[in-house]
Amino acid sequence: MEFQQIFTIAGKEFRDRMRNRWVLAVALVFTVFSLAIAYFGGAQQGTVGFRSIEFTIASLVSLVIYLIPLIALLLGFDAIVGERERGSLDLLLSLPITRLELLLGKYLGLAAALTLSTLAGFGLVAVLLYRQFSWAGLFHYGGFMASSVLLGLAFLSLAVLLSVLTHERTRASGLAIAAWFFFVLVFDLLLLGALVATGGSVGGEAMAYLLLLNPADVFRILNVFSLDDVRTLYGLTSIVPPALAKPWLMGAVMAGWIVVPLGLAGWRFKP
Repeated sequence: MEFQQIFTIAGKEFRDRMRNRWVLAVALVFTVFSLAIAYFGGAQQGTVGFRSIEFTIASLVSLVIYLIPLIALLLGFDAIVGERERGSLDLLLSLPITRLELLLGKYLGLAAALTLSTLAGFGLVAVLLYRQFSWAGLFHYGGFMASSVLLGLAFLSLAVLLSVLTHERTRASGLAIAAWFFFVLVFDLLLLGALVATGGSVGGEAMAYLLLLNPADVFRILNVFSLDDVRTLYGLTSIVPPALAKPWLMGAVMAGWIVVPLGLAGWRFKP
């Protein structure tokens, strides 16, 4: 495996996203929504403005869980199947490049575009928080931004896997939307329904560990339990056991959600 080949493809993929202004558009979306939610998040309590780092993170968690997975899935669903439909995949693989190098190059280029747009979108909020709370307040917000990037990379891995497994862009896009619905909307409802239907007799504490099967829930646990005030605000202290309330553990699980789907994509990738 030659890294120069990988970085060449990644650079081309990244430049393509920059040329069509995809990064700028997503960064503007993140900026507008994050500013609005962070500033007006306390309107129901009769207050507006940046009340605290904890409240700002709590207000932005829901935005990230809904928006970043959708953007990542839409960004990566045609990474491979798009080349296959255009007839350029066989041409690319006829060059002195392996399938793994092509896949990693595609993923890294898309990951760079997604990371840049995410950090740029949340950067303005970071500047405003710095002016109000100084460097001490930015430590936890920096962790929130890093976990947001990891969440996007996890769903981007899922999108690349779907792109490898399908042979039509329409099917890949449909599966990407279905994956978003399942992980963001349906998964927690299924767990909650099973818990309520059995009166809590099935699952119990093990139900909390099932949350690790959903990268969106891993992100939620990571940020909800990173600060005591945020944890209390969400009222989840009795749902998630303290054994899971470790940032390094949740970060490792999120890294697994990045590596495993990408590894499966590399294993299944065929011309």
